[in-house]
Amino acid sequence: MPRQITAFSNTLVKQVRALRDKKHRRREGLFIAEGLRILTEAREAGRLPEILFFGEGARHTLLDALIAETEAAGGDVVETNADILHKLSGKDNPQTMLGVYRAFDTGLAGIDRSAAPLWIVAQALRDPGNLGTILRTGDAVGAGGLILVDDCVDPFSVEAVRASMGALFTQRVAAAPWDEFLRWLRGGPGQLIGTSLRAETDYQAARYEKPAFILIGNEGQGLPPAYEEQCDLLVKMPMQGKADSLNVAVATAVMAYEVVNQWRRA
Repeated sequence: MPRQITAFSNTLVKQVRALRDKKHRRREGLFIAEGLRILTEAREAGRLPEILFFGEGARHTLLDALIAETEAAGGDVVETNADILHKLSGKDNPQTMLGVYRAFDTGLAGIDRSAAPLWIVAQALRDPGNLGTILRTGDAVGAGGLILVDDCVDPFSVEAVRASMGALFTQRVAAAPWDEFLRWLRGGPGQLIGTSLRAETDYQAARYEKPAFILIGNEGQGLPPAYEEQCDLLVKMPMQGKADSLNVAVATAVMAYEVVNQWRRA
């Protein structure tokens, strides 16, 4: 049976609220996800929260399933009020449920490149909204996951998890420095595809091999020239207007759909 917590001073409330801070997430190996849709996506992907909070009076068959499966797995289920949920999530209009999950292993060793024909690689990505959107794109095109290279935004931040709309639980996520990633990539098959305004090949004229690794750069700087030199294929998306580039998440979606559409036509 769920227990009730309504006091801000409760130790568990303080511990979970602290997970909004990166250093606490890393120390505890836990992160927060919010909302029925995201928590249900996680459950369907085989991941259950270690702690499940839900609001007083919240009723839904999917919530009932979450409660039952979390309790059966030994998780902690807590019924609370909107004020506590606001304190935990930091949102003025918090979701009626919130889960605390064990952080995933983000080592490259856990990535099976043969599991999918397409992978996305992001270098020095800074914006959690972009990261979440790229995860959603990866899920939509059937990519295997997202590999974060160098110093990127935390994929387990509340903002990134929220923006992923559950795709964090359906996509594999790895993180590594560039040199480590490059050694791993060259240890097996894989075409590294970079995007650059300096490229001469149009992205629709190129031919993409499986498995393909789409490499995207930082929001402001793009890919460093040294990284571009390591790509097997460098392509550009022509800009017809005055803007000199697309938003990085939009550019990723355009590239990903071009790659998979070529394969579909073939």
